[in-house]
Amino acid sequence: MYYHAFFPSSIYTTFLSTLFHSYFYFLSSFPKKNFKKMSTIFFLPIFLCFIFLHSTNANYWPISPGYYPSTKFKSMSFYQGFKNLWGPNHQSVDNNGINIWLDRNSGSGFKSVKPFRSGYFGASIKLQPGYTAGVITAFYLSNNEAHPGFHDEVDIEFLGTTFGKPYTLQTNVYIRGSGDGKIIGREMKFHLWFDPTKNFHHYAILWSPREIIFLVDDVPIRRYARRSDATFPLRPMWLYGSIWDASSWATENGKYKADYNYQPFYGKFTNFKASGCTAYSSRWCRPVSASPYRSGGLSRQQRQAMNWVRSHYMVYDYCRDFKRDHSLTPECWRK
Repeated sequence: MYYHAFFPSSIYTTFLSTLFHSYFYFLSSFPKKNFKKMSTIFFLPIFLCFIFLHSTNANYWPISPGYYPSTKFKSMSFYQGFKNLWGPNHQSVDNNGINIWLDRNSGSGFKSVKPFRSGYFGASIKLQPGYTAGVITAFYLSNNEAHPGFHDEVDIEFLGTTFGKPYTLQTNVYIRGSGDGKIIGREMKFHLWFDPTKNFHHYAILWSPREIIFLVDDVPIRRYARRSDATFPLRPMWLYGSIWDASSWATENGKYKADYNYQPFYGKFTNFKASGCTAYSSRWCRPVSASPYRSGGLSRQQRQAMNWVRSHYMVYDYCRDFKRDHSLTPECWRK
């Protein structure tokens, strides 16, 4: 697992203040004739610590990807592309978006009207602050209803959290039943470089016959390449959104459960985008791209931005989890 911690400005300031006061108190205990010599010795570590913390605190925002695919696709209202799937009394449509919520009675979900065989799928989402442990807010592709027990799925899931801890964004890919029965997940998890409860941010999946790319505010965070037909979803899928109770595993492997004293738990969705080849399109339909290249892939600048996010904010990579049986995920070792 890979973890990255940066210092919020409040913690950073408090730390430096405490450090300076401690050193001044220490130096004041020395005779004045030794003050100059001692100050040289002890101010150097302070200076080096200041430089380190400042550089850490200043560099927590991703570099520009240089290309913004969300601007290339038209937004649509909820009713232009979706319908209720479950929990109709736990959702409300407002200003072309939808709010869905979970309480002790039910969660809620919606589904695209059309199935797709490739495309760009995005939504601007705002999450609930506070205690949300055990709660999953999801935006994903799936064909579970068409292929129950043997389905494909591509997930963006927000794993609820406890007070003072950040949300975890989990990306996952299931192929031909690897999400059914004996689950073979391909999880990559990230913390975000912003607070997803303060404002709407755009989350997207680009799915083409050659790759799957996950994006946050147009910054690629993961690229899953098609290395073989056996490890890539190729059958048509629908686009879904949902909120539900996953207390058994969602927050710190089930350590913290959903607490309905904090209900209802909301997920807010707007600015929907679903552009590409539907299951009914001509076989000549050209897959869309998330890069400047019509053939797909990522530009050099997009790859740099993605690698920066992975090095600073990725907190779990299934391919680097040595407890996993990687004979079941050959893409981890077969290039």
